[in-house]
Amino acid sequence: MIAALDEGHVGGYSVAYGRNDTYFPVYVTAALAAIFCTAALLTGAIYWLALAALAAGFTYYNIPLLETGRPTIGANQYGIFIQAFGLIRWRAIERIDLVEIAERAMTVHELQIVLNAPLTSALVADWRKQPSWRWLMRLPWRMSHTNMVRINVEPFDQPPDMIHRTFLRMWRYYRS
Repeated sequence: MIAALDEGHVGGYSVAYGRNDTYFPVYVTAALAAIFCTAALLTGAIYWLALAALAAGFTYYNIPLLETGRPTIGANQYGIFIQAFGLIRWRAIERIDLVEIAERAMTVHELQIVLNAPLTSALVADWRKQPSWRWLMRLPWRMSHTNMVRINVEPFDQPPDMIHRTFLRMWRYYRS
């Protein structure tokens, strides 16, 4: 039953990246990469190819931001799932916090999931092994050395406090 859980079909509550104008630079850099490639072919100058590689690299890294229909984080009866990370069982979670972090002129919200078990026993399903073509793409999570999973919740299609409240409510319900 649990073995059937894969990254694309987990069910339950899910949150995806939001579709708004902040991801416009991804499209712009893709167009710039094409323009620079064309300029390199027409002029034969190698510096255009270097600029094309930089623009294409930025676009490639940020492609997951454009996948608005794909669930990125969420929860179901088994635990919390995170794209390219896995499914964390409810009993392995010590606490779930929403932290405001001041960065330059803005404040970002980060969901911090602290684990009370080693990662190998906390994961019901391990999705950290990605296809080779996704290795260098943006990940929605970071893992700290203190056994804490950190997720920036700003780019998602739901407000940070709503995501946090829903995860807390489900955690309290399913761990009992």
